[in-house]
Amino acid sequence: MNNIPRGTLQEQTFYEQVGGEATFRRLVHRFYQGVAEDPVLRRMYPEDDLGPAEDRFALFLMQYWGGPRTYSDDRGHPRLRMRHAPFAVDRAAHDAWLGHMRTALDELGLSPEHETQLWNYLVYAAASMINTEE
Repeated sequence: MNNIPRGTLQEQTFYEQVGGEATFRRLVHRFYQGVAEDPVLRRMYPEDDLGPAEDRFALFLMQYWGGPRTYSDDRGHPRLRMRHAPFAVDRAAHDAWLGHMRTALDELGLSPEHETQLWNYLVYAAASMINTEE
């Protein structure tokens, strides 16, 4: 039996372990810098200002990884496939998305374990968004 009083030892969420909001904001901001210049992905954002999309994506990732539930409080259930259904997401979009995300993730400097865990999720998420054949 350990001598730590009950209730004082809590496991941190992934969100907390990697630095919380600041880390996810940096990741998503760097990702959208790539999207802004990408001919395949940029056309999926009809608005001139990518800021609102950047904010939504950051809030989604923060919630997914154990942070505040602001995304769902503001927008309801994520329903990612439904929200992306109006856009033709093919293999080229998938590859471009992952390329920009890889750059953003590499610049975070996370521990190898955290980087692998986040990357595996991002690869899975990108594959699940494909809704159009070549």
